[in-house]
Amino acid sequence: MKRILIVEDQADIRKLIRMTLEFENYEIHEASDGSFGLRMAAAIKPDLMLLDVMMPGELDGLQVCQRIKSDPELKAIKVVLLTARGQQKDREAGTQVGADEYLIKPFSPLQLIETLERMVGATA
Repeated sequence: MKRILIVEDQADIRKLIRMTLEFENYEIHEASDGSFGLRMAAAIKPDLMLLDVMMPGELDGLQVCQRIKSDPELKAIKVVLLTARGQQKDREAGTQVGADEYLIKPFSPLQLIETLERMVGATA
């Protein structure tokens, strides 16, 4: 079973993502900010992180992604950045920190599932 970590500061968005993924065969974990998300990633070593870019607190999504991708223990984790910012410069910022994929909010449940299946596959 693939392990997914959702790092999103808005509880309603986390809930929508979780509800979308509950019908798939994923083990789902959640964090409400970047610092907690980074600690959880180190603890559970998910196959994939859904990572909000704009979060309050010590670390935003770009900083978390950069730390994950520069850590030899964590760099294999696939990172999908979630953001309302879809301009080219925003995508480039995500690419520079090592993000594997970019989903622009609002995205459909189908887009989310297709992205995850493409990146980690669904296990039966």
